[in-house]
Amino acid sequence: MKIVVLAGGTSTERDVSIVSGTDVCKALRSKGHQAILVDVFFGKEGADPETAFCEEYDLEADVKYIKSFNDQVKEAVASGRDFFGPAVLDLCRAADVVFLALHGANGEDGKVQAAFDLYQIPYTGTGYLSSAMAMDKGITKKLFSVSGVPTPHGVELWKGKCTRSLTDYGMEFPVVVKTCCGGSSIGVYIAHNQEEYEAALDGAFSYENQIIVEEYIEGREFSVGVVDGKAYPVIEIAPLEGFYDYKNKYAAGAAVETCPAEITEEQTKRMQKYAEDGCRVLGIEGYARLDFLMKENGEMYCLEANTLPGMTPTSLLPQEAAVLGMDYPALCEELIRISLKKHQS
Repeated sequence: MKIVVLAGGTSTERDVSIVSGTDVCKALRSKGHQAILVDVFFGKEGADPETAFCEEYDLEADVKYIKSFNDQVKEAVASGRDFFGPAVLDLCRAADVVFLALHGANGEDGKVQAAFDLYQIPYTGTGYLSSAMAMDKGITKKLFSVSGVPTPHGVELWKGKCTRSLTDYGMEFPVVVKTCCGGSSIGVYIAHNQEEYEAALDGAFSYENQIIVEEYIEGREFSVGVVDGKAYPVIEIAPLEGFYDYKNKYAAGAAVETCPAEITEEQTKRMQKYAEDGCRVLGIEGYARLDFLMKENGEMYCLEANTLPGMTPTSLLPQEAAVLGMDYPALCEELIRISLKKHQS
């Protein structure tokens, strides 16, 4: 198949996206596909859709080309230029499918998906509406709460339109403060007192005008992939220090990841059911990964759904697939297969 692996972009997760895209592209080419790596925002100047998908392909050169724009993102966005870079849409139209290795805003939030629907370009992952709802933690929390998927109690706050007193919202310390639409735990803070809370609000509002403040749940951290409506094995993430923030997600050896998680069979099935229910509530098709916390007493809480989870060979979803006997290249192909079903119906 001719495949565009779309990565990069303009979000705070640009670097992570490039890593995911590089590994996906390498894996798909190892399976004989004519996959190419393309930056959704900076594109590929002078690329010809007729010749771009070739047997001889220098992936390292394209990775270097994409990374060369990293310091230009803010300036380019501020210029108001078109979001889709040079040749991006032409290359995507010429492909059999686009593998979305994008993370965060303008990639995981449904905007690219909506554009591709209009252009009738098939892509991996769920559609624009479910992507947008899952990206918004406030909407996700509301839908989970009314649908029986347990989630921490919390409130949405808007910059310049909220007080800085937790008692005004019926809450008490400690609390978690996080951006409403961020990813990779960027802009997430744990506040134990008013001073930390003030700093957390300032930090979160520096990323977005809408944030979430929710009760702090002390417990073990887990994640569950859901592929084609079926939950994968549960994986436990145990950071050596602190919580599963950006540093612990991507620094080698910063967390111990155990799959299958060492929990009871009943807890496993319950968490998997909540993950499947969460996807159904949000209308997620294809695949996603849902994150959980579980207290010592077994109470569990679903934090969020990631519609385009990290896709390096050591990312959480690939680790879960490996337990099922599916290696990383086979998983990449499987995600394409199940995603194409909705475009072919």
